[in-house]
Amino acid sequence: MNPTNLNPVLPSKEHIQKSPLFQNLEPENIQVIHSLSQCLAIEQVFKNCTLFGFDTESKPTFNKGEISTGPHIIQLATVHQAYLFQVNPQILTFLKPIFENRNQMKVGFGLKNDAPLFRKKGIQLNNILDLSKCFSPLGFTNTMGLKNAMALLFQVNFPKSKKISTSNWARRVLTSPQIQYAAADAYAPVLVFEELRRLGFISHTTSK
Repeated sequence: MNPTNLNPVLPSKEHIQKSPLFQNLEPENIQVIHSLSQCLAIEQVFKNCTLFGFDTESKPTFNKGEISTGPHIIQLATVHQAYLFQVNPQILTFLKPIFENRNQMKVGFGLKNDAPLFRKKGIQLNNILDLSKCFSPLGFTNTMGLKNAMALLFQVNFPKSKKISTSNWARRVLTSPQIQYAAADAYAPVLVFEELRRLGFISHTTSK
């Protein structure tokens, strides 16, 4: 499809609600990782991948002055698989080379608050692309959220549950809704990036 064929007008909330639901990855293509042995089993896959969808989840803070200890979940996804890492020191050591690798692009939405959190964990984020700022060629001067991006590019309703987003992401065993939510938030950005690249709006190059 030629970029000029894309209608650069956001669908209304009512229209989005009536659109087909976003089809997430199947459960067998979502892996929850909590141990070093699981990391080592996918090490070669990660070394060979040049593009990841990226997001994080943290246990919410509700009390004044309370400092977040997150991220508690780090999500990385390809077009075929999502990996949900339950953060611990060994997993952070495994992920550090990936996040610092300038030849591996990590794409997502609303990533501006992630860099300080990762620096506290001793990780410098390199080659991170915040897709929310990539819609200016279509005339959108404000940042674009993932839900609107999916509606604009794929005419689907990407559900965002506040109840799940503010749930306890530090729990030892994640619930099925948490797993689906976290996987979608990393998987969908890969689809958005590939579509924007296909339309000629961005390229698969180092961002920063």
